[in-house]
Amino acid sequence: MTATHQWLLLVAGYAVMLSWPISTIALVTFAVRYVGARRRSSVTKALEGGDGTPEHFWIIVPALNEEVVVGNTVRAALGLSGPGNTLARVLVVDDGSDDGTPDVLAAIDHPRLHIMRRELPEARKGKGEALNAAYRYIAERSAEAGVSPDKVVLGIIDGDGQGSRNILLEVSRMLRDTRIGAVQVQVRIRNRNKLLGAVQDLEFGSIVNACQSLRDSLDTVGLGGNGQFTRLSALLALGDAPWSACLVEDLELGLRMHLDGLGIRYSSRASVTQQAVVDVRRLTRQRTRWAQGNLQCARYLRRLVTSKRLGPIGLVEVLHYLLSPWANAVVAVLLAGMVAVAVGGLVIGHPFAYMDDWGCLAESCGTWLGVTFFPGLLWALVHRYRLRDEGIRRLLVAALAYPLFLLLGLVATYRAVGRQVSGRQAWAKTERLAEEPMDTPQEELVLAG
Repeated sequence: MTATHQWLLLVAGYAVMLSWPISTIALVTFAVRYVGARRRSSVTKALEGGDGTPEHFWIIVPALNEEVVVGNTVRAALGLSGPGNTLARVLVVDDGSDDGTPDVLAAIDHPRLHIMRRELPEARKGKGEALNAAYRYIAERSAEAGVSPDKVVLGIIDGDGQGSRNILLEVSRMLRDTRIGAVQVQVRIRNRNKLLGAVQDLEFGSIVNACQSLRDSLDTVGLGGNGQFTRLSALLALGDAPWSACLVEDLELGLRMHLDGLGIRYSSRASVTQQAVVDVRRLTRQRTRWAQGNLQCARYLRRLVTSKRLGPIGLVEVLHYLLSPWANAVVAVLLAGMVAVAVGGLVIGHPFAYMDDWGCLAESCGTWLGVTFFPGLLWALVHRYRLRDEGIRRLLVAALAYPLFLLLGLVATYRAVGRQVSGRQAWAKTERLAEEPMDTPQEELVLAG
């Protein structure tokens, strides 16, 4: 390669830095054609895998200072029904709230609503501990009633979450296969009228959906904190505390299930909506927590590599998911250093071989801009094609803002490293936005004989 064209090294480095969104471009055709074809094969496999159709549903709502949203979340959860109009019981874990959350919950008088109040010092030890307390409560109630744990499903819907009306039906369809231990449904953003909300919906509705669909075909689906549904028997196989103190307890649970040979499926036919974080500072803090939790999961790398439960392609996908953010962070630093050195050389009149004149710099910048904006614009078109519930203008604006969203993710990654090295684990609660209240669903009258 001549010195004139060695600037391509910078472009290659930048493409590596954006490997996560760029790699998803190859999934576009897969993303728009996957659902129908996979549905036919999954239904066939489910019928072959026995009848594990759930008969009992529990929706767990972990709540810590969720006063402005938990009422709507509970009312929406109480309105969900499964096969044969099976109604879900809702268990709210009030993890030591000191706002109006207890009062909001007390005002909802419903026979299928259970409230577990945790007090300090047991409360506020992390979402994982709150979920473990709910899991043990449900396991005890199921055992007392003589219900098989294979027929009991625990769904996690966050304090600001609302499941689609068909969510239990879709989960039941997938869990008919006795080999499947958990199902993750698609996540969407409700308040996407704001720019940050629209960008996060582009992320969840298009990019994450495509990645999870690929994982579904590779049997490497990851669990999310919102919209995960797990068979009670699968959790019992993981012991008394299936969720840990990891900052991404959902991701870790999914890894443990895969290592134990428990199948996880993904569905984009049902969804759970949640609020976007529309403040840049709070969004950075949220993504820093996610990045630090991802770093904590590095302790599973050796087990993943030596496990016989994952196929070669599935292992590569999982390792890419866990390691690519850190590779991007390293490449970003190297790339920024190369650019700074190159510009400095041009300024003092001693250019470096990989960028020997200002024309090369301008050409390189143009290529960078194309590499930066093309993935987001393509995913905006995928979002419009698949979901058809958002205007193209707003999607294109979100796509143009997407590179800045990635930059924010890099900042969060660096902050996560600093927090992990310094041993900082505590996190402030993500604040919610107030919403208009929903009506409580009317309970059907059942006359005892």
